[in-house]
Amino acid sequence: MIDKEDILIVDCLQYVNWNRQLFEEAKNGSLNIIHVTIAYWENKKEVIANIEIWNQHFKNYSDLIIPVHNCDDIQTAIDASKIGIIFGFQNCSPIEDDIQLIQEMHDLGVRIMQLSYNNQSLLATGCYEERDSGITRFGKEAIKEMNRLGMIIDMSHSAEQSTLHAMEISTRPIAITHANPSSFHDALRNKSDIVLKNLSESGGMLGVSLYPFHLANGSKCKLDEFCNMIYDATQLMGIDQIGIGSDLCLNWDYKVLEWMRSGRWALTPDYGEGSSEKPSWPNQPHWFEDFNGFQNIINGLGSVGFNSEEIEKIMGKNWLHFFELSFPVMDAHTND
Repeated sequence: MIDKEDILIVDCLQYVNWNRQLFEEAKNGSLNIIHVTIAYWENKKEVIANIEIWNQHFKNYSDLIIPVHNCDDIQTAIDASKIGIIFGFQNCSPIEDDIQLIQEMHDLGVRIMQLSYNNQSLLATGCYEERDSGITRFGKEAIKEMNRLGMIIDMSHSAEQSTLHAMEISTRPIAITHANPSSFHDALRNKSDIVLKNLSESGGMLGVSLYPFHLANGSKCKLDEFCNMIYDATQLMGIDQIGIGSDLCLNWDYKVLEWMRSGRWALTPDYGEGSSEKPSWPNQPHWFEDFNGFQNIINGLGSVGFNSEEIEKIMGKNWLHFFELSFPVMDAHTND
């Protein structure tokens, strides 16, 4: 049996209301690298305020966390036994309608950006829209700029044609940081075999999600069902293109969930997936309620037939390799 403390663990999507206790719990759960959401619908001013909060976290909890801007920072975090934090946007709203803000956000430490979040954006179509027009003119320019800087293009909440179009346009592999195959569960957010096959062939990465609305049977999804889903995904995509993007959300009240789903675009809450249930955060599966669940996933992967090398790839090494291909050796500050 592999112990979580003996391998690299990368979670390529979490949204947690952090404090010292939760950082300590994440460290005790052996998390090495976490991609944290710092924007859903925020504009430039609001996201800079979020970054300022995180900069204070880095000061207050310097014994536990360190910012990650490049692959050298990842190794520094590992060597120091600290959690490396990667900033990401789940929407393009912080760049507003100004392509130069991509460089500004990159300079502030942002390394991952979704091109759309459920709805149509200025860059791409979201997965809840009835019509998918693909990547927009602005989106094509944004992809070019993100490629130049080494900012990862994330299509987790984007519609199918937009996702395929992004793969065609991008000169770097893209990511779907938190979603599952739609063959496992037909949530609008999950991805077709066509998308996943193209993602794999283009060198992209899929982060499988633990968010209940992305799981077959929701909160009642069994560990072996989840791990067998990963096994099936590797048969389609290969073992090197799959990691974890748990979409773990902790320590938030319901108003934050309304913000995630509705932002400022709806006058009444848009419940999206799970609209028939009472307004509340969905319960996590009992085997993944918090950071300790990563050991359960490791054990489950072994139970469905993955060997030690394959488990290490899924739990972190695949993301590490992807970051090495995606992030520049030196941060980009010029138009060279």
